[in-house]
Amino acid sequence: MGISIGEARRIALAAQGFGRSRPSVPSARHLRSTANRLHLFQIDSVNVLTRAHYLPAFARLGGYDRALLEGDAWGATRQRLMFEYWAHEASLLPLDLHPLLRWRMARAERGEIGYQALRRFALERRAEADAVLERITAEGPLTAAHFENGSSRSGWWEWSHVKHALEWLFWSGRITTATRRGGFARVYDLTERVIPPAVVELPTPSAEVAQCALIERSARALGVATASDLRDYFRLKPAEADHAIADLAEDGVLVPVRVEGWSQKAWMHRDAGVPRRVRGAALLAPFDPLIWERARTERLFGFRYRIEIYVPLDRRTHGYYVLPFLMDEALVARVDLKADRQAGLLLAHRITLEPATPADTLDRLRIELDRMAAWLGLPAVRIGAVVDRD
Repeated sequence: MGISIGEARRIALAAQGFGRSRPSVPSARHLRSTANRLHLFQIDSVNVLTRAHYLPAFARLGGYDRALLEGDAWGATRQRLMFEYWAHEASLLPLDLHPLLRWRMARAERGEIGYQALRRFALERRAEADAVLERITAEGPLTAAHFENGSSRSGWWEWSHVKHALEWLFWSGRITTATRRGGFARVYDLTERVIPPAVVELPTPSAEVAQCALIERSARALGVATASDLRDYFRLKPAEADHAIADLAEDGVLVPVRVEGWSQKAWMHRDAGVPRRVRGAALLAPFDPLIWERARTERLFGFRYRIEIYVPLDRRTHGYYVLPFLMDEALVARVDLKADRQAGLLLAHRITLEPATPADTLDRLRIELDRMAAWLGLPAVRIGAVVDRD
């Protein structure tokens, strides 16, 4: 089965929740539906605009109440509907994914995954990690700062060692994020005191069954994808994913397709819709699942995108915190954005228009900038340079 690149783009956009009318007042139900469609919100600490995990829902729903997401993610245990874990990087995930990631937690617990400093706590430094765990067990939720040392009063070892111990305990599923405080610092607690008991008590599937379920969710969220795309969604290695792709193809859940211009074989989820057209506009976070895999973004949209946060100022091409602008079925511009909270301004330092941008691009972009400013509680938008790549 062959499909055009335009069809592939529309399939992907529809799978990601674009092309639908935004609700006039986004509710908790709308937010949870979006979370369940995407399966995760990637977390990032940069706060020049707003933290990244808030932005994918805004792109699809408009001005929802961020407190709804905070309640689902870090509210009281019995009301909690999401948890933090390493999925596609650090992520907020619906609770039904917890059993599907326990195989990864078990591998971390055995020291089979993670960077070297982390793996040491599964092996030769486990007693130190156990001491951290015992303190959390006895005292309740704690931040890394509670263990600070150096020449301090606490008597604990070096700061970096505490951080690695906490991260290993987090990777292995023994602790999780109870809430976030101050500058977005994690507050850790025992998993069984954070995750609702009904979820903790769910049976743990085998690694193979869980990996198959994760690939199915990847396919559903992407619509059409290469094997590499499917693996990337939950950061699975070939040995963890390829058996699942084969099984899902045999069961007819994944349908093989040839996408115009793609050199790699692709798969389409059997339930993927193929809209005749997609209409709408959205500013996309650098870590939005529509675009977070840069090679896929280039294949789908002909749009080469790189985040330049860590690029020196004099070497940046488009700006510091640049959001691609999706208009209908194309990525038509890049906007370097900053929330100047003290001045009450949403600053669009630079807008870079892609070649052959439609004539109404700036008008529609201004609507989205005004919408974002209102959502962030900023009274006005200030636009700087507008650059045409033509």
